[in-house]
Amino acid sequence: MKTVGEELRADAVVVGAGVAGLTAALTAAQRGLKVVVLNKGPAWLPEQAEQSTSTFYAQGGIAVVDPDNPEDSVALHVSDTLAAGAGLTAEQPTAEIVADGWRAVRRLVDWGARFDTGPDGRFLRTREGGHSVRRIIHAGGDATGAQVQATLGAALTRAPVRLLDDSRATAVITDTGGEAIGVAYRDLAGDGVVWAPTVLLAAGGVGHLYAATTNPAGATGDGIALALRAGAAVADLEFIQFHPTMLYVPGARGRRTLVSEALRGEGARLVDVQGRSVTEGVHPLGDLAPRDVVARAVTAAMERTGAAHVYLDVTAIADLERRFPTVLAGVRAAGVPDDTGRLPVVPGAHYLCGGVATDAAGRTGVPGLLAAGEVARTGLHGANRLASNSLLEGLVMGRRAAGVAVDRRSAPVRPIAFQVPAELPAAPRSTLQDLMSGEVALRRDAEGLERVDAFLAAAPRRDQSDGQAAEDAALTLTAHAVVAAAKARTESRGCHYRVDHPDTAGSAASRWFVLRDGVLRPGSVRSS
Repeated sequence: MKTVGEELRADAVVVGAGVAGLTAALTAAQRGLKVVVLNKGPAWLPEQAEQSTSTFYAQGGIAVVDPDNPEDSVALHVSDTLAAGAGLTAEQPTAEIVADGWRAVRRLVDWGARFDTGPDGRFLRTREGGHSVRRIIHAGGDATGAQVQATLGAALTRAPVRLLDDSRATAVITDTGGEAIGVAYRDLAGDGVVWAPTVLLAAGGVGHLYAATTNPAGATGDGIALALRAGAAVADLEFIQFHPTMLYVPGARGRRTLVSEALRGEGARLVDVQGRSVTEGVHPLGDLAPRDVVARAVTAAMERTGAAHVYLDVTAIADLERRFPTVLAGVRAAGVPDDTGRLPVVPGAHYLCGGVATDAAGRTGVPGLLAAGEVARTGLHGANRLASNSLLEGLVMGRRAAGVAVDRRSAPVRPIAFQVPAELPAAPRSTLQDLMSGEVALRRDAEGLERVDAFLAAAPRRDQSDGQAAEDAALTLTAHAVVAAAKARTESRGCHYRVDHPDTAGSAASRWFVLRDGVLRPGSVRSS
């Protein structure tokens, strides 16, 4: 057996400490399970300048149907989600997730979450792109993610959950029958292992495939890579959503400030550097069209004017400071003037729409291995995410994954000898990001995709004991899968746009990929 430091036993081990992972851990613990959470980042403190989860940075809110709102309904929310998903959203799991949203939010409130309310005590609601009505609840104006993270973090301190900070998962351990039975990890003291009948991957997204993103530094595709190496399938990875309004800072790389879509919901307008509307004549919903539409309109405006950005005109928002303190704090921290009434913005890598293929309870094709949150492909997002469905999905699927863990708590786990690869292909990060940004972002074609594929295939093998190299290996494998999916989809749909195949096919289907003998291979093709 591989020499390890601490060996732990649990009923469930969760990889990731964002909304999906902590919701699952808390729910499972409340139902009597022994749970261990692996957090790749440092111990969470609200005053830290940089946070390790995408949950913390979510600004807009939670899209959820208030059953007492006569203007809204689950059916309408599902309809909006299907429209945004451009033909690839799976209707049944979407309906189930949306219908469970209100109960999941109420449980979050029971744990201590406080959302913005009006004089009548009811949640205030805003509207964002693709939504027919105002249904997004928020906290602290635009600090919803921070409120969710703080609530879950505080609840975790009161729960019988063991949280291992600075702990990077290195492999999902499977037995000879292919069933997940634990997770190998590395912390500041060395190697360790958690044996458990249920492994939940809730490791977040892939934003750092690109040179600039709204994601925190830890969003390096770890969960996708862990799942592929364990034998699970991925689907719809070509659909990576670029948010239309990321703060423009000349020459900046890494995480950049998100300028929430909710500003447009409250009256802000996108204009080019000459003051003309960016979305006029593009879509009936204008600036509140689905994100892929607005992001391409922003890009077209930049090309038309030759400017490096467009502007978000915020002069129509009378209470900007009170309503959007998080956005303004990020603008000021970046040194961008905030007193002109116009914020410079560009599209930025935001959220993954596909991911590890799961059913409506989070189960993957590997027994005992679950996935939830951004890393998972439930079918909710299709080819393009509807704004503020992300926290909703994390809350609902975290609870559902906990239910599966409860059912599996008596499954036998027998420790086995296992190996974690000492070396893996890991391309130089900056070069990978620049190539992905140039060839596999908002616009793609066969020539560019082949160029990136060849670069990835030639990636050198690097020692995986180094954390940076391990993240680069995850990025390399994830980029391979994204490129493979983008090459296979010879049409344009949602947030996947092929310059050489600009039309949308008459029928929609999702392509699944698996890793076999170190090679990515196409799996099944399934209609939504």
